[in-house]
Amino acid sequence: MAAAAAASRAALSSPHAAAARASPTAAVARVTLPRRRSVRSAVISSSASASAAVAASEPAGRMTLGAGTDGALWPKPAVLVAEKLSEAGLAVLRRFADVECAYGMSPAELLAKVAQFDALIVRSGTKVTREVLEAGRGRLRVVGRAGVGIDNVDLQAATEAGCLVVNAPTANTVAAAEHGIALLASMARNVSQADAALKAGKWQRTKYVGVSLVGKTLAVMGFGKVGSEVARRAKGLGMHVIAHDPYAPADRARAIGAELVSFDEAIGRADFISLHMPLTPATSKVFNDESFAKMKNGVRIINVARGGVIDEDALVRALDSGKVAQAALDVFTEEPPAKDSKLVLHENVTVTPHLGASTVEAQEGVAIEIAEAVAGALRGELAATAVNAPMVPAEVMSELAPYVSLAEKLGRLAVQLVAGESGGIKGVKVVYTSARGPDDLDTRLLRAMVTKGIVEPVSSTFVNLVNADYTAKQRGLRITEERVSHESPAAEAPLESIQVRLSHVQSKFAGAISDSGDIVLEGRVKYGVPHLTVVGPYEVDVSLEGNLILCRQIDQPGMIGKVGNILGQRNVNISFMSVGRTFRGKQAIMAIGVDEEPDKETLEHIGHIPAIEEFVFLEL
Repeated sequence: MAAAAAASRAALSSPHAAAARASPTAAVARVTLPRRRSVRSAVISSSASASAAVAASEPAGRMTLGAGTDGALWPKPAVLVAEKLSEAGLAVLRRFADVECAYGMSPAELLAKVAQFDALIVRSGTKVTREVLEAGRGRLRVVGRAGVGIDNVDLQAATEAGCLVVNAPTANTVAAAEHGIALLASMARNVSQADAALKAGKWQRTKYVGVSLVGKTLAVMGFGKVGSEVARRAKGLGMHVIAHDPYAPADRARAIGAELVSFDEAIGRADFISLHMPLTPATSKVFNDESFAKMKNGVRIINVARGGVIDEDALVRALDSGKVAQAALDVFTEEPPAKDSKLVLHENVTVTPHLGASTVEAQEGVAIEIAEAVAGALRGELAATAVNAPMVPAEVMSELAPYVSLAEKLGRLAVQLVAGESGGIKGVKVVYTSARGPDDLDTRLLRAMVTKGIVEPVSSTFVNLVNADYTAKQRGLRITEERVSHESPAAEAPLESIQVRLSHVQSKFAGAISDSGDIVLEGRVKYGVPHLTVVGPYEVDVSLEGNLILCRQIDQPGMIGKVGNILGQRNVNISFMSVGRTFRGKQAIMAIGVDEEPDKETLEHIGHIPAIEEFVFLEL
């Protein structure tokens, strides 16, 4: 599990996560606010001086300091809760975040506040539009939807901004299903109408004769979590259940005792129709005049999903004609509906004000579920309820954890080798050497990390698993992948090596150019630690920890000692050193891992060693 957490932190870490890792003994997860970020690279031939730094900065925000068990102060993330959340959920957030509850904000007020926060939590009433996400760009990293539906969040804009959207899809499942069954039974027996009549002093037993549920056919439209729970309960009431859902697995339906059928067959056979589909462009007003015409006369409809899936004017017409005998509605196209709504006031309609998740238990469960998802995302963990990121199974995350770091570091090293006059990186090829077949190696996470390594050092863009492919496309960065079969099928490791090739670019360091003219870096994981193993045509072996100096030199004795002495005199600690060469006495590359960044004078001394033809300092 620790390895999985490491992988997910790399995949979704905030741009300010470095400080969070600075003191691992702290009891509370450390997530810093955006800070100035810079990357420096220097290339010095024997007659050149250090090149200028490339820096990118991000906006700063408000900061609240917390402390770990080691006494160190660290900035806490800020969370804005825009709609009512139970105290249990707020307590989860307050353990490590600065939480502000601001209920009932206008859109303008939300726009004005959102830039101060790392996360935003909403229910169904707050619209998280492109404008909101753009206002929070550079700071807002997570949007939490306390509930299932996310139609009030602009997912495309969130993805473009690298903002993770998480929801709480499980905690209110039972509550919503129970409410659907309650409306089903209440409608069938005219409970709400009879109640109102009796309270008005009328005793109308004959008028409110109902219909039985046993033996009737219920069509469940949308066989997800809520729909399947409704089906279970309907089977217990003695109903025959059919269902329509193009994505539902047939074995799950069979296990419940439901029959999967087409849309038209479902609405044509049903005595009762219960709606549990999301609101999407494809489902908007899918229940319209044409749909109602295909139904049995006297059909009854229940909706605890989304109001927009029904054309409400068409439903009124169907109710007036008798095609639809009754409707029980918990949701509406516009909420709250107009006071003079013909649908709400219709005698044969039972209505409730969006109470599907409104039980004490569900409200607390949703609050805790969304709070934990948001907190995990702020800690850099890939939430299981993320709705705009590809789902990477936990076992895959765990297995690929060390390779995630390797992929990002190879991308980060590669971009620092590109000369400024190259006109930008366009072609990137990532080659994976593995004993596994294509179906057994999920590389989405690794591709995202290569993109992150290439883009972040030279821009202010924050890249994660959510927006990696979009970011690459926006920058004209064409990333291709290739898998090379490894000769040892018995190998336990998922990958033998990862290679990053940049084509059609000039290099600051000629030694990194392969025979094909590409910048080539290759690495592998040894004992759980990323290592650089190939630079251009040269084989090396250096741990990718700290920073790196690459020297191309004439292969002759004493070179390691000369460079080591210069670094030692300047109090720069060497962690690893490796030399690779083409032929004896010809050219060689020395790869040196250093804990500290050498100053300009130290670098110039290395460059003045006669046998050294070029070198580069690379920051990891």
